Amino acid sequence: MTTTPQPPQQPPQPPRPPQEPPGGHGHGHSHSHGPAAPVSKHLRKVIAAVLIPFATAVLVGLAILWPGGTPEHKRTGVGFDRQTYAAKVTEVQQVDCKDVNASQVPPTGDTSTAEGNSAQQQATGECKKATVEVTAGPDKGRKFTEIVQPDAPRQLEEGQEVVVAYAPDAPEELQYSVTDVNRGTPMWLLAAIFAVAVVVVGRMRGVMALVALAVSFAVLTLFILPAILQGSNPLVVAVVGASAIMLLALYMCHGLTARTSVAVLGTLISLLLIGLLGSLFIGWASLTGNTDDNTGLIHGLYPEIDMSGLLLAGVIIGSLGVLDDVTVTQTSAVWELHQADPSMTARQLYRAGIRIGRDHIASVVNTLVLAYAGAALPLLLLFSIAQSSVGTVANSELVAEEIVRTLVGSIGLVASVPVTTALAALVVAKDKGPGVAGVPGVAATDPGSLTSTGRMKAVKLGGGSGRRRKK
Repeated sequence: MTTTPQPPQQPPQPPRPPQEPPGGHGHGHSHSHGPAAPVSKHLRKVIAAVLIPFATAVLVGLAILWPGGTPEHKRTGVGFDRQTYAAKVTEVQQVDCKDVNASQVPPTGDTSTAEGNSAQQQATGECKKATVEVTAGPDKGRKFTEIVQPDAPRQLEEGQEVVVAYAPDAPEELQYSVTDVNRGTPMWLLAAIFAVAVVVVGRMRGVMALVALAVSFAVLTLFILPAILQGSNPLVVAVVGASAIMLLALYMCHGLTARTSVAVLGTLISLLLIGLLGSLFIGWASLTGNTDDNTGLIHGLYPEIDMSGLLLAGVIIGSLGVLDDVTVTQTSAVWELHQADPSMTARQLYRAGIRIGRDHIASVVNTLVLAYAGAALPLLLLFSIAQSSVGTVANSELVAEEIVRTLVGSIGLVASVPVTTALAALVVAKDKGPGVAGVPGVAATDPGSLTSTGRMKAVKLGGGSGRRRKK
């Protein structure tokens, strides 16, 4: 009897998780487009129990400290405290400097010093006589002349938009003077390019980031600055304002999820550490916060402002932006690690997340130091010209302020990595969701966010091994 050979039987296919559409292919990466919040109601209650009182305290602080506007004062006409208007250079003529500088002392001919070189150029060089027309304000249409010396850092050109200062108590021919160039057009164009780039790359997240940026600027200009000018404690105002910015910016950009809440908690703890360290070392180092003409003018106009408190407020607000970046990145890293392997314990998640954080620490601290060094580069150059020692430079209050600001902020950033990573690992590892398609022991995640590793674990735990039948 002849038997017909049967074709080999194919092993049964493992069941697909319900979130994968029929005919879909198991990719090796997640397609989730949003943060996967833990489904455990208990964890949500714990996070809410911390964040709701904190947010309530911030709202109460805003209500109590809200200034209602910047206090009025009589302008001094010094530095930034001058009334300014827009103007335009209508004509520029070349004139002999000795004709317009006749009242100056004749130069000695010694050009070895900056003063001697300037005096020589002003006596023998070619100067510019610019006619400027005021284009805004009560004296719109009024014209005046401005003499530009050959060694002046800013040279005027015909048709140039400028900013002029108004001194009502000066003689009529000296009431207006050019103080700066009008940079409105290039600045607005650059801002537009920035906004377009953020939206094109970030899409909806980019739009929300721009909205959060506008809200942060509004809190700064409508609350923090006026409240400090009205005499409120700068440290308290900075803590309340920075907390409001943190809550609004993080939740607007990253959504109202448990992942964002963990990042908020990590940021809050790090800000508290920065505030404590800053308060300790600013007082210990006897930093007054009154180190240049601008801070001196503020102290003269508003002597009741605590300048050292203002310095500490600047440290807190300046650290907030980088802290947000670090805490959100660490939280996202831990969440993604959990999605890639839901069986990882809190300890394993922490160890893997902290390895990512070490790279982040190295780059962020270097960024902070270089940012402050770049801002203080002219000052450092002056010390280099004076051939001052490193100890002398570091001991000067102007540089010591930047050193304390940098180091305190960097300590807070470094601390934020283990703190946020530990919080995220504990939260995501303790999640006791319903599991994957009813499979016990596998934590639930956002629909569509399981990786191929997670699917294989679900299959193994749920059966369906697909043993090949014996021929």
